[in-house]
Amino acid sequence: MAKLHFYYSAMNAGKSTTLLQSSYNYNERGMDTLVLIPAIVGANKVASRIGLHTEATPINKDEDLYQLIKQALNKKNTIKCVLVDEAQFLTKKHVQHLAQATNDFNIPVLAYGLRTDFMGEPFEGSKYLLALADQLIELKTICHCGRKATMNLRVDEKGRVLREGEQVEIGGNESYVAVCRRHFYEGVIS
Repeated sequence: MAKLHFYYSAMNAGKSTTLLQSSYNYNERGMDTLVLIPAIVGANKVASRIGLHTEATPINKDEDLYQLIKQALNKKNTIKCVLVDEAQFLTKKHVQHLAQATNDFNIPVLAYGLRTDFMGEPFEGSKYLLALADQLIELKTICHCGRKATMNLRVDEKGRVLREGEQVEIGGNESYVAVCRRHFYEGVIS
């Protein structure tokens, strides 16, 4: 029986790299994958900080993922796994579609994303993946102090910690710092 997996972590734990490795493993064995990425990210590929990348299908907020997966499977019956990067940006409906597709098509779905935003609040996609996934897998990274980093701080161009703003602001190391819970509450980035 296929499962819906949610791989979650703070920033810079290697979520995209792990997704790319999973896709490569399937492809190496002659099995195709369907790689998806929320359109809000502004890319049609999944790329890791270490330079790996692959093409991805952007998905819009109102996209019916169940139908998208069904059509992809009908077009190419060699697809054996669905992989979703930046899964925190999924909607409740997207997550429900992924769960339904896993059940109906007996195809594993591996979703990768952040658990919480820079204010410690859950993202919609993460909240429903935590509720509906068959398997939850934490990918670990470390805080500057050596403890496990579980939170993300947003910083401005001068390195000051920001505590307010829009939940979604696309950025990388220049905008976010993964920290332990203690340093999240203290606002300490190094």
